[in-house]
Amino acid sequence: MASLYTQQSKNIWRTWLLMTAFLVMIVAIGYVAAWYFNNPGLIYIAVGISLAMNVVAYWFSDKIALASTGAKEADPREYLELHRILENLAITAGLPKPRLYVINDAAPNAFAAGRNPKNAVVAVTTGLLQTLDRNELEGVIAHELSHIGNRDILVMTVAVVLAGIIAIIADIFLRMSFFGGGDRESKNPVLMIAGLIAIILAPFAAQLIQLAVSRRREFLADASGALLTRYPEGLASALAKIASHGAPMRRANHATAHLFISNPFGAHEAGRFIAKIFSTHPPVEERIAALTQMRT
Repeated sequence: MASLYTQQSKNIWRTWLLMTAFLVMIVAIGYVAAWYFNNPGLIYIAVGISLAMNVVAYWFSDKIALASTGAKEADPREYLELHRILENLAITAGLPKPRLYVINDAAPNAFAAGRNPKNAVVAVTTGLLQTLDRNELEGVIAHELSHIGNRDILVMTVAVVLAGIIAIIADIFLRMSFFGGGDRESKNPVLMIAGLIAIILAPFAAQLIQLAVSRRREFLADASGALLTRYPEGLASALAKIASHGAPMRRANHATAHLFISNPFGAHEAGRFIAKIFSTHPPVEERIAALTQMRT
């Protein structure tokens, strides 16, 4: 089974692959728009925006995530035991101790963010601290440290930012096509329709890729976290308690939903099949089943 240590190089490689795939998709959208509007400059505008936003996401992802959730730095005296758990598990994992934050929210949840282990943060909600016992809390913290060690936080940040960029760029070009522009009469109607369809579908394709990447990373972090604590039952029990809460976080938003250990929007009312496709997290039942089948 893949461990915390063997996946680092793979995830770094997958990050660059993902960035390349999204860049190609952005160029394709820009090419279609440039052809449709007879304006080659649109390609350069699309690529320029994507590169600029990617730089922002890389350097400031942790600050953006913390600000959007209202997280506050955990006082070392008030949260002494939590600091000890994080420090002990970080030492075991061979990682620097991340900065620790607390979110004032009754919904039990947690997330990790940052561009690398030296600049990582771990945030937990007050609801998580009130709901879980020590073994369960260790399982959750180990899960988040696994995201950091596996470089998942970089992969997922890049995925969500680039997916958002593609959606924004495609939306801009689509609005331009409705409000005029381009020498439409000289173009093949079939190609014109195909181009518009490509612009419309690109954001959905980007979003599905982002969600699939996030779900795969959750399974890996569960397994790596269980290997770190040598007690998969602790994380399995924590996931069951978190899922049973059901209510969403007060400041849940789609931009950071993929970072949390559990969907911050709460339980899905849609069918199981639809939830699997459009959720940022795999079904809790599948995650618990995988953990209970582990042998440490």
